[in-house]
Amino acid sequence: MATDHVIESFRNGLWPGYKTGDGIEPDLRAQFPLLEDALDAMGVAVWPMVEFEADDALASAAAQAAADPRVERVVICTPDKDLAQCVQGTRVVQLNRRTRVTIDEQGVIAKFGVHPESIPDYLALVGDAADGYPGLRGWGAKSSAAVLAKFRHLEQIPDDWRTWGVNASSPGALALTLTRERDRARLFRDLATLRTHLKLFESVDALEWSGPTPRFAALAAQMQLRAD
Repeated sequence: MATDHVIESFRNGLWPGYKTGDGIEPDLRAQFPLLEDALDAMGVAVWPMVEFEADDALASAAAQAAADPRVERVVICTPDKDLAQCVQGTRVVQLNRRTRVTIDEQGVIAKFGVHPESIPDYLALVGDAADGYPGLRGWGAKSSAAVLAKFRHLEQIPDDWRTWGVNASSPGALALTLTRERDRARLFRDLATLRTHLKLFESVDALEWSGPTPRFAALAAQMQLRAD
């Protein structure tokens, strides 16, 4: 389980409009440390993130687990579209726990119109209101998917829209915007790119649940819950 121990991260230094903890209800914020403590008492591995975000922790954990040949499948339990970039074939998949829908690489393509590797480029163009960056003017979901389905990454999109050969609305205007704001698009892609280098555990063996810790019964009693 990865948590945003603090909402702000290194991305706030890259883009001033990036999401912050402003507006979070105090009663909700007060539950953050309680959640982490309860999970730890339950014997669940908890990664409280400070400099990085919970999504970076999930991406790093998924990459490290997938590199272990003993692991048959990695399931990332979140509907967050950022994590779609971590999906690999049918080996690393994404589960929406609310809808109970699991998507693999073909599911990502069906949902977004691009391969997982292009998700950061896609978000750079369309923006992400939840994370606080706007994308590029005129680049909607359909046009972004159509162009990236062919060219994969920002650097590979030609300046001359007449060479695109894709069905996109007002391609001339889109090309002009991208040409003028390519550096800004790269910045947004950097914001959307999850970091996978974080060393969160020595081995997947450390993640195997062996039951609650001795602290759990006392914590459950304090919260007026049944420990069984």
